[in-house]
Amino acid sequence: MQSTRRAVLFGAAAVAAPFVITRGWAQGPAPFKFALTPVFLDNDAAVIDALRLALSQGMGQEIELVQRRTYQEISGALLDGSVDAAWTCGFPYLQHRIELSLLGVPVWRGQPLYQSYLIVGKDDAATTLSDLRGAAHAFSDPDSNSGFLVTASDLARDHQTPEEFFSRVIFTYGHRNVVRSVAGGLTRSGSVDGYVWEALSVAEPELTAQTKVIARSEWLGFPPMVARKDRMDDPSVQACRTALLALSDNPLGKQALKLLSLDGIIPGEDALFDGIAARMAILADG
Repeated sequence: MQSTRRAVLFGAAAVAAPFVITRGWAQGPAPFKFALTPVFLDNDAAVIDALRLALSQGMGQEIELVQRRTYQEISGALLDGSVDAAWTCGFPYLQHRIELSLLGVPVWRGQPLYQSYLIVGKDDAATTLSDLRGAAHAFSDPDSNSGFLVTASDLARDHQTPEEFFSRVIFTYGHRNVVRSVAGGLTRSGSVDGYVWEALSVAEPELTAQTKVIARSEWLGFPPMVARKDRMDDPSVQACRTALLALSDNPLGKQALKLLSLDGIIPGEDALFDGIAARMAILADG
């Protein structure tokens, strides 16, 4: 039971080099490379292997799940062709909207949306962002919507930057590490993916119990799966899209989704990310 609970832990400590999980298939096309980032997934083999097996079955070929440290590395690998597809974030997807297209958008708690949470220590007296002026703050990644853009754009509305508002800013490159930073007192506050915080509250309640949520953003487009736009007609990319959308229709896919605390994957549409685009505009104008 404990291993299953730990299988949904998110945001492990970042690793500098990619790690690849493969399992040989006797025959078939070259491996399809699908990139992940530790901002979402723990290195837990149960989660990664379940997703790899489900996609391999759906596509009928070997899958390499490649883990990168940052969203910038994920975007670079997609654009230079080092990987074929990736699970990324709405913020970098919109940064490269001309080059990228949606493969699918995960559904969490019945909708393809999530929120950014602003968290502090459980006994902290702060109730709003303004109460945190002059304190240390943890972000997950400079290209993360929930782990950076939301808070940065909130500050930009008041013509402030995180560096000016907070006494110190750190990037943990993992949402779980943001929670750890606040729970352990390394920083007073943090910006974290609400989906991850909620998953951790089930998988590791002793960690999230050391924090509390003082603000939630509006509902925003859930981090999508994407591929390069000029490769969307490739048979392997289409097979990946089909496999993602069918995860909720077969036992292996259902197991992977369960470990990820997700309901399924839908095609999605760009309008889901209009709220993120609006926040990007605020940050650019701020």
